[in-house]
This record gives sequence, structure tokens and C-alpha cells, in this order.
Amino acid sequence: MQNHPFDQFFSGARAELPILLGVAPFGMIYGILALGAGLSPLAAQAMSAIVFAGSSQFMLVQLAGAGAPGLVMILTGFVINLRHALYSASIAPHTLGLNPVWKGILSYLLTDEAYAVSILHYNTDSAPENKHWYFFGAGLTLWTGWQVSTAVGIFLGAQIPAAWGLDFTLALTFIALVFPVIRDRPTLLAALSAGVTSILAAGLPYKLGLVTAALVGILVGLISERRQ
Repeated sequence: MQNHPFDQFFSGARAELPILLGVAPFGMIYGILALGAGLSPLAAQAMSAIVFAGSSQFMLVQLAGAGAPGLVMILTGFVINLRHALYSASIAPHTLGLNPVWKGILSYLLTDEAYAVSILHYNTDSAPENKHWYFFGAGLTLWTGWQVSTAVGIFLGAQIPAAWGLDFTLALTFIALVFPVIRDRPTLLAALSAGVTSILAAGLPYKLGLVTAALVGILVGLISERRQ
């Protein structure tokens, strides 16, 4: 039975596995940078377990290395992760009726990659039962991969030449995730407008360019959908 919790869980895990190819180098690079910024191995690993947000972690280790105040680091992390509010609004209709414990677990596991595979699955599979297990499987798989890759970066990553430039694989991962979702004119215009905005607004402080690009993409998509 495809709607059995275990079936949904393992389906989500399988869908997330290919993305780990792009996430793993990203986690390793974070581990290297965290040690370079002066964090202890335990603190670097704890940040991956507690914060569990790649872009925020990269920015936070840079701020830590520069000796930034704690309040500045908290506010910066908050601004960078504002996009998760958009993910939450999008996926909330699919988590209605869950108890607070389940919602707490899924909110902790809500990341770019887990959201991408889950919302794509929800938009193509309308089965209402146990769909949160799919999200759980995807999110837990990503969490495990992120913790392992961070540990590898902390303890072994210093041996990897910086010239490899492994961080480009993450961008390729997101490009691969976007293309299957573009199925009509509104989504195409939303993706194009968000992409152009992210380039034009790349110089904004505190990663506000990312939030601006997301809002512009949503607005353009809504306007295009209404006209269509």
C-alpha cells in the first residue's frame, strides 16, 4: 500500500538521496570554514545539528570569525532564513490536522531541499493519508547527510584542495530541482523574474537579495496566473 507510513517515508528518503550529492560537498566546506573561523569541532557540529541551515551557517561562521556580537549574528540568521516562512505558507495546507509534535518535527526539518522534493510530490500525488511521512523521510535523510558531511569536513576536510571548488554542486542541485516544476507560463515567468532579481539584488546586505527575489517571483507568478 503506497499510503502506508513506511512506504511514504522511504519514498521521501529515496527522492532526497540524489540531492545529497550536491549537499555533501557543501557540508564539508562548511566544516572546513567553521574550524578556520575558530570554532571547536564540537561547536561546529552542534551548529549543524541546531541551526541546520546551510546559508545561515556559512554567514554565521564568517561573523564569528570577525568577532561580531551575538545579537548581530542572531538577527542575520533570522533575515537569511525568512524564506522558510514562504515555504511554511506553501506547505501548510498539506500538514493540516497534524498534532503539535509532528508540526514541530517537520518545521525543524523544513529546508530548501526537503521542501522542494516534498512540495513536488504533494502537487503530483493528492493522496491525503500519511503524506507527512514523505516529508519526514525526505527531511530526515537530508539531516543525516548534512550531519555526516559536516563531520567529514571537520575531521577530514582539511585534506581537500581548495581549488576543487566543490560549492558549485549545490547550485547545480537547485537548477535540477527547478526545471521539473516549470510547467506553464506563470511558473516560467516567476522563475525568470526571481533569477534576474537575485542577480540584480546580490549586493544587498544580510542576504536580503534572496528574500527580495523570492517575493518578486511570487508576485510575478500571481499576476501572470490571474491574467491567464
